[in-house]
Amino acid sequence: MKRHIMIGVTVSVIAATAAQGEMAPGDVVFDVGAVAESLTGTPGNPEEGAKVMSNRGLGNCVACHAVSAMPDVPFQGNIGPTLDGVADRWDEAALRGIVANAKMTYEGTIMPAFYKNEGYIRPGDAFTGKAAPAEGLPPLLTAQQVEDVVAYLLTLKE
Repeated sequence: MKRHIMIGVTVSVIAATAAQGEMAPGDVVFDVGAVAESLTGTPGNPEEGAKVMSNRGLGNCVACHAVSAMPDVPFQGNIGPTLDGVADRWDEAALRGIVANAKMTYEGTIMPAFYKNEGYIRPGDAFTGKAAPAEGLPPLLTAQQVEDVVAYLLTLKE
């Protein structure tokens, strides 16, 4: 009897651990652009999200968007809308969808899809006109980085 209980507990722990893994980019479900389900099952870290947003080698959100809460980040952009008060305009699911793939919300936007790895043509002289490999390319951000950025954006209220 004890052996059956231990096996059941072990199977439950393994199943719970697998359920908390990262969602693959191709498995993300968009509902009118919004993504209700967390990509990781782990809450985002706003401090890490701020680092991703301001890092020119990661999200580099500030290249196109201004964020008053980041006064020390130089050369903020004005191509995209200001992110001041973004948490008052969109809920968590909408922000997750916009960060993961803004084209699902705003057709024709120049904002990159940060959590997508197939179905696009890469820009640049070496890649122009060539489809991405069948196995896809790694997304620009990891699922956790997307969750971290969303957590930071949720702190930006007016």
